[in-house]
Amino acid sequence: MSEGVEWALHSCVNLAWMEGRAVTAARLAALYSLPAAYLNKQLQLLAKAGILTSTPGPRGGFRLARPTTAITLLDVVTAIEGGEDAFRCQQILREGPGGRDDVDYRRTCAVSIGMRKAELAWRRELAAQTISDVIAQVERHHPDASSRTRGQLM
Repeated sequence: MSEGVEWALHSCVNLAWMEGRAVTAARLAALYSLPAAYLNKQLQLLAKAGILTSTPGPRGGFRLARPTTAITLLDVVTAIEGGEDAFRCQQILREGPGGRDDVDYRRTCAVSIGMRKAELAWRRELAAQTISDVIAQVERHHPDASSRTRGQLM
């Protein structure tokens, strides 16, 4: 996964702490010394996916479009990386010893089957965790995290 996924997830957490107030990409980027233009591209992808809303103008910025309980880690990963499989079987067994043109190796190759099984488990785990779950974990381990972030964004 690209660094954009990490940036997008942290941005969602920080926006949750802003309780509906819009925050610019530049302010979010400043929290972690990220390039604002590149973070803005990630935030636009989140907006396109319906995870964030974007308001133009001097008092504009980004805010969450839905509750943190309704945004999964998979939603964010898919918004940034796309929904394509991470592993794409190229069916190289066709060219190997005993390979046949009439066999769909994506369905019969042990490597392809194993990778697909692992990816499905990974996607299920991401779909089972929400931004709300991440916030709860952060606040358990760092009780003052939300107040520090709010102070830096205001």
